[in-house]
Amino acid sequence: MHNFIEALRKRLQEPLPGEAAHNLMASTTRTNLKLRPKPDSQTKESAVLILFYQDKEQIKLPLILRPVYAGVHSGQIGLPGGRREKADADFYETALREAQEEIGINPAEVTVVGHLSDLFVFASNHMVHPVVGYMEHKPAFLVDPREVDQLIEVPLSTLLDTSIRGITNFVVAGNIEISAPYFGVDGHTVWGATAMMLSELLSIINELEEDAL
Repeated sequence: MHNFIEALRKRLQEPLPGEAAHNLMASTTRTNLKLRPKPDSQTKESAVLILFYQDKEQIKLPLILRPVYAGVHSGQIGLPGGRREKADADFYETALREAQEEIGINPAEVTVVGHLSDLFVFASNHMVHPVVGYMEHKPAFLVDPREVDQLIEVPLSTLLDTSIRGITNFVVAGNIEISAPYFGVDGHTVWGATAMMLSELLSIINELEEDAL
């Protein structure tokens, strides 16, 4: 894992693929809009944590299933994270704090290695900052049931397997049908902003030397 983390750390210091990688997993809602909504004075800032850890012979990262609630991300698969608070020194602190609150990650045990490209999610009017880190051991997860319905530990090798990718249709906002690429993970459909951020991550990892994985 150390070879992988060091190679990833170095790559994250170089220019990132950004929108080109995001668009590989973007829904028709995003790609078809001629005048896409842009960040404005009401846009909220948030951060998510992509956390790698070793579990026996596998490198894994956690995803979460969000509860059903009255919101645009109800019942969706996401990365641990949430809105930035005034007390947060930066987006790294936001991501670590939210991961601690949602799945019990100890921020003191996480080493941050960099970040991915920011992603504007116009459905919720949030600018999301993806933070990348790792732990030397498997976390002692403690899930907050108010924020997380299920913790999903995903092997990196699963995400790198292109056979889990597909395209499906969703109905959003009550009656709008869209087509969206997705990752099929552990019986769940990972799409939208989370899939787009994972797409950039995987694009970067696929550039690394084979002996780093």
